[in-house]
Amino acid sequence: MPSLRLNAPGHPVTIYNLYKKITSIGHGPDNDIVLPDPLVADAYASIHFDGQMYTITTLQRKQEVVINGKKRSKHKLSHDDKLVIGSCELRFALVDDAPPVEEEAAETVADLDAYTKLYEFSERLVHQRDLGELLDALMDAVIEITNADKGFLVLMEGDTVDVKVARNLKRENIADAVSQLSDSIVAKVVKTRRPVIISDAMHDGEFAAAKSVMQLKLSSVICVPLLDRGRLLGLIYVGNDSIIDLFQQDTMKVLTVFAAQASLIVANALLLNELRVENKRLGERLEQQRFGEIVGTSPPMQQVFRKVEKIAATDISVLITGETGTGKELIAREVHVRSPRATKPFITINCGAIPANLLESELFGHVKGAFTGAVANKQGKFQAADGGTLFLDEIGEMAMELQVKLLRAIQERIVIRVGDTRPEPVDIRIITATNRELEKEIAAGRFREDLYYRLNVVNVHLPPLRDRGDDVLVIARYLLSRYAREYDSKVRGLSPNATVAIRKHNWPGNIRELENRIKKAIVLCESTVIGPDDLALTSDVLPQILTLQDAKDKFQREYINEVLALNNGNRTKTARDLGVDPRTIFRHLEKESDEGVPPDGGAP
Repeated sequence: MPSLRLNAPGHPVTIYNLYKKITSIGHGPDNDIVLPDPLVADAYASIHFDGQMYTITTLQRKQEVVINGKKRSKHKLSHDDKLVIGSCELRFALVDDAPPVEEEAAETVADLDAYTKLYEFSERLVHQRDLGELLDALMDAVIEITNADKGFLVLMEGDTVDVKVARNLKRENIADAVSQLSDSIVAKVVKTRRPVIISDAMHDGEFAAAKSVMQLKLSSVICVPLLDRGRLLGLIYVGNDSIIDLFQQDTMKVLTVFAAQASLIVANALLLNELRVENKRLGERLEQQRFGEIVGTSPPMQQVFRKVEKIAATDISVLITGETGTGKELIAREVHVRSPRATKPFITINCGAIPANLLESELFGHVKGAFTGAVANKQGKFQAADGGTLFLDEIGEMAMELQVKLLRAIQERIVIRVGDTRPEPVDIRIITATNRELEKEIAAGRFREDLYYRLNVVNVHLPPLRDRGDDVLVIARYLLSRYAREYDSKVRGLSPNATVAIRKHNWPGNIRELENRIKKAIVLCESTVIGPDDLALTSDVLPQILTLQDAKDKFQREYINEVLALNNGNRTKTARDLGVDPRTIFRHLEKESDEGVPPDGGAP
């Protein structure tokens, strides 16, 4: 608040705040400012405030006030004007004045006040999380300690400046902030990366002729850079257009410390923004790698995806094959979701999980009293899936007698409940899945050939996880992110050794095994990064690395055995198919026998 500091011989220094429109000055006790000099008239002068300026006027023609060494009867006061009336000296201040103390002590008090504000802001920095509020608080503190009437936090956006915060003395945001800055002053700080302090911009030898300085009628300005390890992030700019010589070197020193705090905040904010952008980019990349709920970019999976897109729009029957845990149900669901039946039910049933004597009832339903325990009519999965898709998982486990009824239901599109004779029409699409080789099951008499061809109009084979290349790492990271959120875990990633172990492991249980290991690791891991030990992927479970020759021998033995099996053990035909001498096959079988592997009998 504007004030007058009165210093009179033999009296303590007194500060009078100028809060009235008219402030009276004189020796009389009724004055607002009483001068303890008996030679001064009782009513000597008055100070008028018109909303912008303070003007002192003597009350009688012959009375004068010595202002800055010159006699005046009327004068518009400026900050730090020195007034002498009689033996009394008064000093005018536009901003709050500190209590009168010795010069060194005053500097100490000012520094203490500034660093107290810095400490208070640092405390807020620890607890405050909202970036916008933090930056506003920073600029409010800067304005307060510098006695500026406005302050700006500016960030560099390439070669241009972007005003992020603009505050005034009333802790309000300033509109049209860019127009309030001096381009010349900002340009110098950007170029030199050093702070600039200007006492009187309008009369400054370097900046007085600058167009922005003249237009803004600037007085006192400080501009300090925000640096992060030598990189220019932006700058803090504060000014006061009413007072010249307001800012001193001590002010700039404190402001530089605040700028260091601001640099920390801004650098962290920029880093956080980069992480958000990177997270968004990774999310978009993951979406590109996803096919519905399925993640994968390997060529075998891309081939699967293309086939699914082609068959989804039709009602054609699909047989999905692949090892346990490869995601056959996800593929079946994706076929349904992309089909015209997407809004209708998708019903699943695991044919291997239900006893054979109950599976018929589960599939087709039953009527009350059909068998012991049938206390009411029950709808089957066929009826439940009417209009939609029925997914029969592990179809290779179905008993032969039930296969006949399933074939009839598919062919005639009707079902008959257990214990009933009335057929019920159904409109469904059949998708089946198995981890068995149904051709071998047919050859062994355990699966009907006619049903096989009815189900296997289009075959979709899912490759095992070990054949999907880097998909295993993509899926591992996806599962980690998903279950870390679900379990509210501190785990955030995989260690380099863990990624190597994941890539090397054979994954006999495929995605189901990977999912279980990831879940277990997230729950039990004591670090923020999962290691191979957390996944139980130690050296004893990783595949043995063979020499190239051993690997060739291993492949040759396994391949000969496969061809022998296809030829029902016929050694001569096997040798002919492989393009080798029959003695090679005999030696192979002898070696297998010596190693404890019984030779595959068959025709010579």
